[in-house]
Amino acid sequence: MAEERFSKQETLEMRQRLIGQSCRLFYSEDPVKIVKARGQYLFDENGKRYLDCISNVQHVGHCHPAITKAATAQMDLLNANSRFLHDNIVLYADRLAATLPKKLSVFYFVNSGSEANDLALRLAEQYTQHEDVIVLDHAYHGHLKSLIDISPYKFRKLAGQKEWVHVAPLPDTYRGIYREDHPNPGQAYADTVKDLIEEIIRKGRKIAAFFAESLPSVGGQIILPQGYSSKVAEYVRSAGGLFVADEIQTGFGRAGTHFWAFQLQGEDFCPDIVTMGKPMGNGHPLACVATTVEIAGAFTANGVEYFNTFGGNPVSCAIGLAVLDVIEKEDLRGNAIRVGTHLIDLLKKLQEKHEIIGDVRGIGLFVGLELVTDRQNKTPGTKTAAWVAKRLKEEDQICVSTDGPWESVLKFKPPMCFSMEDAELVVRCIDRILTATLTPTYNTRRNSMNRFEMLEICFPVKT
Repeated sequence: MAEERFSKQETLEMRQRLIGQSCRLFYSEDPVKIVKARGQYLFDENGKRYLDCISNVQHVGHCHPAITKAATAQMDLLNANSRFLHDNIVLYADRLAATLPKKLSVFYFVNSGSEANDLALRLAEQYTQHEDVIVLDHAYHGHLKSLIDISPYKFRKLAGQKEWVHVAPLPDTYRGIYREDHPNPGQAYADTVKDLIEEIIRKGRKIAAFFAESLPSVGGQIILPQGYSSKVAEYVRSAGGLFVADEIQTGFGRAGTHFWAFQLQGEDFCPDIVTMGKPMGNGHPLACVATTVEIAGAFTANGVEYFNTFGGNPVSCAIGLAVLDVIEKEDLRGNAIRVGTHLIDLLKKLQEKHEIIGDVRGIGLFVGLELVTDRQNKTPGTKTAAWVAKRLKEEDQICVSTDGPWESVLKFKPPMCFSMEDAELVVRCIDRILTATLTPTYNTRRNSMNRFEMLEICFPVKT
């Protein structure tokens, strides 16, 4: 283990003094100081190992030797402004094109998912000459001001909704307006977008784009109902707008069955713009926008040059190529299917045992476990979810986080090398924590409350 410069307490005190306090730490009451990582494991300053169920950014595993080798070799040879001619950027673009529908054949490389979504917004506005954007409720698309404006998850806590932004219902078949028992929830939720479009047009406004994560993450690890995206795209395009698929959390095979999560909606569905980020650089800042020749042509025709100093530089593209190689050579999509299916199956068995588990959903290594204090009313188990996450970290050295509108969903987006044994360990520990914690003794405190509601009062935990 490398020698530390500061003790954990010294590092924490310096961070509190020097780093903006809106930049929050995981487990803020007792942060973990990580000094080394390999694969799906993190190691603290004392050498204690943690299982990482959080870091979807380190897509093929922390400090993968093939990624490190590619990065250092290219860094030793050349790293330059991407306006110089170089093979890596075109080789990488060509490899990405092979994973996408043929229609998506023009690429813009940037440094982050936020940059990618901001550029997608510009592309849509330039192509359509319209301004208005439709987004899903609870969506988050990035931290730039333009993206805060189209992220209900953020703007509701800030200046509020702009008149050119329109929010469609989240297609959540567990607790949304149309649920699992609906005969065609995909069509029903798409029709809410159609109604919204008609309302926008009545106001004399015009749509530039519909933005959606292919699998909404901040919304609570949501799996879109089948047929939803195709119908929405039909309605949006009829109104002169474009369909933007945000793959920043879910691309590069996390779903397992497909390389891109939007492909879950069917072979015939193709977005007009796809944005990608987090996993593509395995922790290195690398992101991209893919679009059509026609949309790219309209962007060029405005006469304003677009350049990104670091986007698509030789080192970034060497890393991106190495990530694609590892995904293929190590069959990480296959691993996502096998391990993800096993994890979901184990969690569903746990659901039969523990009433507090309201829903288990996911595909591949994109999984959500929603806790509720009342299954019938689907009352969010917010504090219980925080309590479970806290116990997993303190007792089992397992890092998970919570998400969803009420922070009641334990989410799993681990590195793609996550194993069967890792999945079994996580479920076994959750079972132990729920079994030990959710005992009938809590019901004796107040007869009118069930034991899960009592737990929400007994454990006011923040993570």
